[in-house]
Amino acid sequence: MKEVITRVSPKNRMFEQAFKNIDDVLWKEAGCTTELDYTEQTSWLLFLKYLDDLEQDKATEAALDGKKYTHILEKHL
Repeated sequence: MKEVITRVSPKNRMFEQAFKNIDDVLWKEAGCTTELDYTEQTSWLLFLKYLDDLEQDKATEAALDGKKYTHILEKHL
């Protein structure tokens, strides 16, 4: 039987660590008691991260074009 060696890229390690950090917060600090709570909260966090990254990209693009960008959500959220 062949042994398969899997190499994990630094980017994958970064994602694994990010998910581990989310897991720790949700299970220990946020009080998620069921898998449904956990799934809902994780989905929400991932959506907010996506939206934040999108907003940053659009703001940078607008700044490079010399335009003003209005954020979808208030910046302090």
